[in-house]
Amino acid sequence: MEQLKIKLSTGREVLLDEETIKVLNEYVRTQLTLEQLAKRLGLSSWEEAYELIKQVPAWIMWTPLPIYKKLKRG
Repeated sequence: MEQLKIKLSTGREVLLDEETIKVLNEYVRTQLTLEQLAKRLGLSSWEEAYELIKQVPAWIMWTPLPIYKKLKRG
């Protein structure tokens, strides 16, 4: 499976690798704020984090990392 990249309006590209997906999984399952999400992903603001969340397919955020790894290999 090809790695996805999300391009934000600021020009920054976010690679959806295992670490990013792990953080996104945590975001959808806990009370992690957009500010905390931005800090964890190295984004400049909560606005960038919000834009990222809007663009990432929901199935990626909700799929547990071990299952995603199996999909990636298969």
